[in-house]
Amino acid sequence: MSAASPPLAVTMGEPAGIGGELTLKCWMARDDLALPTFFTIDDPARLRRLAERLGWNTPIVEIDAADAAADSFANGVPVLPNPVPGSMTPGQPDPKNARSVLASIRIAVDMVRHGQAAAVITNPIHKKSLYEAGFGHPGHTEYLAELSGVDRSVMMLMCPGLRVVPATIHMSLAEAIAALDTDEIIEISKVTEAALRRDFGIDRPHLAIAALNPHGGEEGAMGREEKDIIAPAVEALKKLGFSVSGPAPADTLFHDRARETYDAAICMYHDQAQIPLKTIDFSGGVNVTLGLPFVRASPDHGTAFEIAGTGVADTASLTAALRTARDMVRCRAAHGPRDRSALA
Repeated sequence: MSAASPPLAVTMGEPAGIGGELTLKCWMARDDLALPTFFTIDDPARLRRLAERLGWNTPIVEIDAADAAADSFANGVPVLPNPVPGSMTPGQPDPKNARSVLASIRIAVDMVRHGQAAAVITNPIHKKSLYEAGFGHPGHTEYLAELSGVDRSVMMLMCPGLRVVPATIHMSLAEAIAALDTDEIIEISKVTEAALRRDFGIDRPHLAIAALNPHGGEEGAMGREEKDIIAPAVEALKKLGFSVSGPAPADTLFHDRARETYDAAICMYHDQAQIPLKTIDFSGGVNVTLGLPFVRASPDHGTAFEIAGTGVADTASLTAALRTARDMVRCRAAHGPRDRSALA
C-alpha cells in the first residue's frame, strides 16, 4: 500500500478479551514491526483505562473519519468511537456488549466497501456472548458474507509455508462427517482457487484435497467417504481445468516436502486444518476470509480470557494479519481480478 492508501480498519473484538491490548501493543511496536497504518473501531475510554491498567504510555486519539488516521497514527492509536455499554472487566465477558462488538464489525465493513478503509482486520470475538444476545451466525466468516451480500465465503488459515481451508468448520466431528458433500467441496475449491489468483498472485494454483479416513479409506475398507464424496469432487474439478490432486491421506499431506507440492490444502474438518497450521506456527497463524469483495484477515486465536488484562498476549498473529491484509490489498490492486479463464 502506498502512503496515500486508506488505512486498515481493526475491529474491537470481545472487550473482555485480549483484542484491545493487542491493538495497543501493535501500535507501540509499529515502527519496529513496519506495520501499515491502521485505526480501530472501539471505545476510547475503554482503551485508555486498559493502557493505564497495564502502565503503558499509549496515547488514544479519537477520530471522526478514517482519513484522519494517517495524520494521527504517529501520535497515538487512532480510534473511531464505538461506545461499550456493559462491564469491561478482563476475562469476564458481558453479553450487554454484543451490540457494540457487532457494530464494530459492521462499521468496518461499511467503511471498506465505501473505500474509506483498505481492509478489515477483526480481533477475536466470544461467540457464546454473541449467541446469548441473539447472534445467528456460527462466526465471523458467515457474518461477513451476509454483510457483504455474497452467497458464499470461505475460511482460509495460513502461515509461512502452509495454507489450509476447512470444508466444514464449527461443528462436532460427527456433524462434520455427515455434512461432507461433493458439490460443497467443489464450490469451496473454486472460491479458494480464485482467491489464490486474485489475492496472492498465483497464476495456476494447485489444490491438494485431503482424505477423511485413515490411509485415504483403503479403497473403502476404512470408510467410503473418499470413494463416494471426495474423489468425485476431485474428478469434477479436474474436468473443469483445475490443478488438483487427492484425496490424499492427511498423515502424509503436511510434512515439509509435501507442502512444497501445493498452494493450499482443502481439509475435511476443522482440526484437520488447524493442527498442522498451529504445529508449524502456533503464534503467527492468520485467518483470511475468501470470496468477499474486500480483504479481511484476523489473528488465528481466541479471546484468551485467562491472560486478558495482563499485557502478556503475543502480538505475532495480529501483526501477521495486518501484514497479510496489506499484501493482499496490494496484490488485488496490482493484478486485478485475474480471471482463471484468461490465465489457464
